[in-house]
Amino acid sequence: MPAIAVVGGLWGDEGKGKVIDLLAEKVKYVVRYGGGNNAGHTVMNQYGKFSLHLVPAGIFQPHVMCIIGNGVVVDPNVLLQELDTLGKAKINTSRLMVSSRAHVIMPYHILLDKLEEERRGSSAIGTTHMGVGPAYVDKVARTGIRVGDLTDRNALLVRLRHTLEYKNAILTKVYGKTPISIEEMYEKCCLYGERMAPYICDTEHVLHDALERDELVLLEGAQGTLLDLDYGTYPYVTSSHPVAGGATVGAGVSPNRISQVIGIYKAYTTRVGGGPMPTELSNTLGETIRQRAWEFGATTGRARRCGWFDAVAGRFSSLVNGFTSAVLTRLDVLDILPTVNICVAYRAGNRTVDAFPSDPEFLAHCEPVYEEMPGWLTDTSHARSYDALPEKARAYVKRLEQLICCPIDIISIGPRREETIVVRQTF
Repeated sequence: MPAIAVVGGLWGDEGKGKVIDLLAEKVKYVVRYGGGNNAGHTVMNQYGKFSLHLVPAGIFQPHVMCIIGNGVVVDPNVLLQELDTLGKAKINTSRLMVSSRAHVIMPYHILLDKLEEERRGSSAIGTTHMGVGPAYVDKVARTGIRVGDLTDRNALLVRLRHTLEYKNAILTKVYGKTPISIEEMYEKCCLYGERMAPYICDTEHVLHDALERDELVLLEGAQGTLLDLDYGTYPYVTSSHPVAGGATVGAGVSPNRISQVIGIYKAYTTRVGGGPMPTELSNTLGETIRQRAWEFGATTGRARRCGWFDAVAGRFSSLVNGFTSAVLTRLDVLDILPTVNICVAYRAGNRTVDAFPSDPEFLAHCEPVYEEMPGWLTDTSHARSYDALPEKARAYVKRLEQLICCPIDIISIGPRREETIVVRQTF
């Protein structure tokens, strides 16, 4: 059986948690392949409401094995708290595995993240101050601590001494802060290693064997395509690769094993943090959408910027990822609007472009070119079939399909599993 990747279509927060929870019913493995606890997947089901930051959203399906892949950066404190929360809700977490190759977010990463953002001042990227970026920097610089190191005390101490010598020089000489105690850091890491040891393994072998047994694997993305380190609105991006290509590296699954890539889009656009967003509605309507959809981050609680659907960005995302099908979420949020707009091009001075640009400065000066469509002014939250949707809502969905060049196979009209319309079976 193949692997199937689930990817955020724009700037993240598209409702991937619900989609993964829903699709996990049909698979054997769910693998988180990138990002850190700066991502948050909200899931509402019969167990309650959960905001997951590291544990894959397939954990609620009792038959599913869940894996945190090598492409993820793991804050042990956050992971252990999350496992405790799930345990209190009677969710079996013994089905979780954590890649020994995943890198660890250390306390000094969190401290440096905050200090670096403060230094940038008005040019701050808008990170979550959770140490994700600095952890990926150390990974690339080959000075990181990996999850497997937490269970090897001798090797851990050697690595910590080498790394902290450099980190403390930055903290004291650049930022004037107190150096971090190697002894205290080592003791904390040893405790993390003891608690995490039952979950740690070489997960790429597990997945290879599963695929050889023809078991279905779902690859869970975090954030969205336009936050990708290469394809996003750089430098206002994350430090990993949320795109489908990142799934192969971040999970240890070969490219020829991935048969489908499912893109998740909202019926409108949101973004958290800095960076250009051409369709942003900095007015009463934008605030109405924000409040109606409760667009506040699951991880930080920050208000999300809201705007009309950006089909230029959406088509670019579909192109980069090779989406074979799409899921449209939060269609019900638009139920109260007499008209809805779709951005079909950008205008900058005398230029009109319909391709997503790589230059964020150019994008920041672009004005959206809108196509206006009539709203449906009908409650869609009770619809359970495509034909039950209002005709004008179906027309909106069809137009989005045309613009992103990808069929929309699932429509979400609420946060719960049952508030879902399956137009066509994805797999």
